[in-house]
Amino acid sequence: MNRLLFIYNPTSGTGQVKNALAQVLDVFTKAGWITTSYPTQCKGDAARTARELGGQFDRIVCAGGDGTLSEVVSGLSEVQDPPPLGYIPFGSTNDCAATLRLPRKPREAALVAAGTGVTVPIDVGALNGRPFIYVAAFGAFTKVAYETPQELKNTFGHLAYIFAGIASLPTIAPYRIRVEHDGQGLEDDFYFGMVSNSQSIGGIRPPTANRVVLDDGLFEVTLVKKPLSLADLTDGLQALANPGAVRSGALLQFQASRVTFTCDQPIPWTADGEFGGSQTVSRVVNRQKALKIIRRE
Repeated sequence: MNRLLFIYNPTSGTGQVKNALAQVLDVFTKAGWITTSYPTQCKGDAARTARELGGQFDRIVCAGGDGTLSEVVSGLSEVQDPPPLGYIPFGSTNDCAATLRLPRKPREAALVAAGTGVTVPIDVGALNGRPFIYVAAFGAFTKVAYETPQELKNTFGHLAYIFAGIASLPTIAPYRIRVEHDGQGLEDDFYFGMVSNSQSIGGIRPPTANRVVLDDGLFEVTLVKKPLSLADLTDGLQALANPGAVRSGALLQFQASRVTFTCDQPIPWTADGEFGGSQTVSRVVNRQKALKIIRRE
């Protein structure tokens, strides 16, 4: 029998993981796995556990929100020849689950992770060396992801991000940034920047979703320039939220395998919804097919 390490965040989804634990473990057993369960104890614990124990197992499955998944991916990035990774989503938004087409019901997602799903390669990003699984971003609304209280996320889900984002509008200011990617460069004032490999960002399908290939070695890059008018800013933000919206000159989009952002002042980043540090020079690199992940067929 093969060995499976099950890492779960007991606080995700208002504690729903604990309620589903028996049926999830039953699915694993029936699928022929000898399962070791580990409930995370604090922030960073999922990454440490995956890093220290991941190489001893044939499969790892994590349960929680996108933050838990991101931590496990970070830990596995330091494991030589890491095992395939399954995911049972329990968070408030679950962008990665949407991209992987995973069921929201725990038992059904466990079935995918235990054997009915398919194992596929996936790119992993690195922001100044820090791994991320689906998005790194700066500027407007990015503080919302890591500063919104967990209680508000649990209660209102995606609406919590919208409420907090609206409240942050008076504080938005552009950054003067030099952007270099794959031998090309540009410089402008940007309100927002996003480097992603996902078909869902903050619960919203981004305008680049149709171009996303999870293992092509390319990020989808979206930049919102300083608008010439309030109407330009509105059009740019609407284009981010609605793929059918009219595009404006304030919105730039391209694909790249690596991007460098240089600014005179430190830029605060978010990586997979968590604070990603502040640097004057930020390098984002695509590590093509760095991990094997299990998705619904």
